[in-house]
Amino acid sequence: MYAVIRAGGKQYRVAPGDVIRVEKMATGTDGQVEFPEILAVSGGEGQIGKPQSEARVVGHVVEEGRGEKILVFHYKRKKQYKKLRGHRQAFTAVRISEIAFDGQSFKAPELAKKQAKPKKAAAAEEHETEHKSEAKTAKGHAKKKAAPKKSATKKSAAKKKK
Repeated sequence: MYAVIRAGGKQYRVAPGDVIRVEKMATGTDGQVEFPEILAVSGGEGQIGKPQSEARVVGHVVEEGRGEKILVFHYKRKKQYKKLRGHRQAFTAVRISEIAFDGQSFKAPELAKKQAKPKKAAAAEEHETEHKSEAKTAKGHAKKKAAPKKSATKKSAAKKKK
């Protein structure tokens, strides 16, 4: 089961559960997006056709961001003209959740929600307090440092004078 949709001037072949990056788009309610232009729908192997009746493709916004930087370099020879510009295209990542047509509805399997791990900050604070108390006790029991010895060059210079 798949559909061909048009979004942002480009065509995409999507199936339930696919994540696609489309041009930046305004989100609907609760991050839900419905694609109005459906060019073709396939219900099974070898079947494809234009949707005569109400067909719809629905997705949920996963991420919004900007793509990799593309360098645009303009150059005219013999005219001392060079211009370098960068560009990052904005995108919206959408996970296709449902494709419906002719009374049939194909839904993507639900993703298991990840449970938040307990923060390591509390464990790190306990470790730091233990480490500080050990350092204080080690300072109290430290031996006194001996006076530094004279360097060998000074000794040899003193012998040469005699």
